[in-house]
Amino acid sequence: MATVDNFFRSTGPARGGGVAVAAGLAAVVVFVLLRAAGSPTGVAAAAGLAAALAAVLALWPRGGAPSVAPGEVVEPSEPPYALVLESLSDPVLLVTDQGEEDGEPRLVFANAAARELLRLQRGGALLAAYIRNPRVLESLEEALHGRIESEAVFEEGGSLDRVWRAIAKPLHSEGVERLALLCMRDETDARRNERMRADFLANASHELRTPLASLAGFIETLRGHAKDDVAARDRFLAIMTQQAQRMSRLIDDLLSLSRIELNEHIAPAGDLDLGLAVADVLDALGPLAEERKVRIDTHAVRAGSAVIVGDRDQIIQVVQNLVDNAIKYAGEGGTVRIEVDGDVGIEAAARPTSGAVARLSLLTPDRGHELRYAALRVADSGPGIAREFLPRLSERFYRVEGQKGGQAGTGLGLAIVKHIVNRHRGGLVVESAEGEGAAFIAYFPRAGQG
Repeated sequence: MATVDNFFRSTGPARGGGVAVAAGLAAVVVFVLLRAAGSPTGVAAAAGLAAALAAVLALWPRGGAPSVAPGEVVEPSEPPYALVLESLSDPVLLVTDQGEEDGEPRLVFANAAARELLRLQRGGALLAAYIRNPRVLESLEEALHGRIESEAVFEEGGSLDRVWRAIAKPLHSEGVERLALLCMRDETDARRNERMRADFLANASHELRTPLASLAGFIETLRGHAKDDVAARDRFLAIMTQQAQRMSRLIDDLLSLSRIELNEHIAPAGDLDLGLAVADVLDALGPLAEERKVRIDTHAVRAGSAVIVGDRDQIIQVVQNLVDNAIKYAGEGGTVRIEVDGDVGIEAAARPTSGAVARLSLLTPDRGHELRYAALRVADSGPGIAREFLPRLSERFYRVEGQKGGQAGTGLGLAIVKHIVNRHRGGLVVESAEGEGAAFIAYFPRAGQG
């Protein structure tokens, strides 16, 4: 692959019109960045880069080759703007058709990001050997031979499913060969966020449509032939109450999730005792466990030994969601075991209880190994969760296949738990063995660690 040094030495001031080509290349890079920047921050950054390029171009000598004594060897210096192109985070490539009317695009220059992305090994190679997407190649053909700007969006194969936008811009040169600039921008995160928003709206609409349709049907029935049937009216009104409560819970969870995500980047500042929070939740959920004939075993540390940095209301919500799920899936006559460990490392907090369980970390804190944590483990004796379902457990509205109809949850409980744990800079682990139950471990940084 031609290096930045080789390319810009060959187009330096020693060649007539080289500065104009280099300046045009720098200007096109700025144009592409300004166009590709989708936010005010991106536009400001590109504008700053434009100012920097203008400054270094102003310092680059405009004259011809320097006068030297006979026999003196002059080693040309690398243009300063070459370093700017090399350090760009977006892949940038310069291609040429070598002056041939039907010539295929060949690589002239690629910055570090392009070399890493395409695994380029040498210069002068056919671009089609590294980029095989036909839409990108067509865009380059239009830029080289049609002298018009074009762009293409394509997905890179593999497990990552990355989405790229490639912008091809023709460059004006004085020679017979035609040049074009290809700038690529990674739009994977933007596309993924769009997909998540679309899925969220579709799932929310579906979850609300079911109880609304049920309510509408019962209202129509009560206004019709069942209006004088007292028994049917009481039964239908009870079902309508349940459906209205279901919609109310869904809306409450959606609002709660929205508030949590809004402040997720702001770490809480207060201290609370995780063991006392568990005790408060058990007092509230005790009647529910008795109603469903579920036995709750607790193993908690003494008061004051599991103090964490956290928002009390949100920690209560985490404990309540995990315990409520455990009671729900333990089934009649089942058992829920709750353990609180007040001082563990990240390895111990996420360590599986046995080698026979499937275990997955749903959330891992950025800072981990140097901190101490207080861990909450909630396990049930229910049917467990198959290994293939574990990665999706914290997605919004996701419920394990075969459990949607039998459970009254909104499908947002674990998503809320994950976002709260993330705000508290903690971690979340799930482990399960089919037929033996599932367990969730949430761990939070202890107070007083800076």
